[in-house]
Amino acid sequence: MNTHEYFQHYMPGDVCFGCGSNNPAGLHIHSYWEGDEGVCRWQPQQIHEGWPGVTCGGIIATLIDCHCMATAMATAIRNEGRELGSEPHFRFATGSMNIRYLKPSDSHHEIELRAHVIEVKNEKKYTLQCDVYVQGKKTAEATVVAFLVWRSDQSDSGESKFKA
Repeated sequence: MNTHEYFQHYMPGDVCFGCGSNNPAGLHIHSYWEGDEGVCRWQPQQIHEGWPGVTCGGIIATLIDCHCMATAMATAIRNEGRELGSEPHFRFATGSMNIRYLKPSDSHHEIELRAHVIEVKNEKKYTLQCDVYVQGKKTAEATVVAFLVWRSDQSDSGESKFKA
């Protein structure tokens, strides 16, 4: 039985290819807390391969991107001492990603991502470190900047204004 509280379940209207619950063609990743780390476990399929048996680097980048945006959101909520799903809701967008691919990620095994926030500036700019593992071996590492671009308590509608 799965008892994780997934960050993406608290992102209403999310149509993102990587993490969107409302995207039927998407990857549908799920991130959750393990201590102070956001963790995501995801199983690639053959359609996610760049070469036979190797997960496409672009898919790895998408996993990192979406997992880090969700982890930034969950961190912002946690830093305010609130529960996931409580008001106000936040939306984050990627400012930059620097990925180092260390070795191929075998597509026959589950991919594990572990991310944590390493710096917050002005409550809007979150820098995260994300490591990617397959069978316990690190296959990629990334530094990601996430910007808080929307707060539900500072907008008249649910639409993002994308102002950082």
